[in-house]
Amino acid sequence: MRLESITWERLADALAGRIAGMAARDGGPWLRVAVDGAPAARPKETAGRLAEALRVRGRAVHDVDTHGFLRPASLRLEYGRYDPDAYYGEWFDRQALWREVFGPLEPGGPGRVLPDLWDPRTDRATRSPYVQLPPGGVLLLHGPFLFGHWFPLDLSVHLKLTPAALARHTPEQERWTLPAFARYEDEVRPEEAADVVVRADDPRRPAWSGLD
Repeated sequence: MRLESITWERLADALAGRIAGMAARDGGPWLRVAVDGAPAARPKETAGRLAEALRVRGRAVHDVDTHGFLRPASLRLEYGRYDPDAYYGEWFDRQALWREVFGPLEPGGPGRVLPDLWDPRTDRATRSPYVQLPPGGVLLLHGPFLFGHWFPLDLSVHLKLTPAALARHTPEQERWTLPAFARYEDEVRPEEAADVVVRADDPRRPAWSGLD
């Protein structure tokens, strides 16, 4: 895959321009966009830049961080606090994402999306109120392991890190997660699943695959 240098600001502007001119693939009134990447690749920051670029264009945006959809500790940590296989398959409540985020945005749905579900600090439900996303609005989901679950995405972005860069940018206390990302690369091949790939080995010098 050929990648070209770009700045984060230009990347956000280019993606926002593409999204602003898109229609949902299923004909619904809302667009669903994902920014996939390990925490070390900073998907939250990329999603924030993109959200701002979309708002400048007059589009309503609802930002959802998958870390707001963690499963309860009794399920998440059943096999210990540092189990990479559990982190990969058991930490995130994908059924809740389907039910509370994607389901309401199906054609004919109400457009009322839950911003988060579970607070890992208190290990209790957040009880956040639903957010009404108006027609023409954009759901912007970001976090790790977003591909391979058949989420109905209209545009997907993968922030790619080489194994060496991932290890370098991951804090020492979180390096137990590295085998989970190796498994994700092997089983899901996110670089092939994404519409847009951004290499983020050096956060000061990103490069991207461009838009088809």
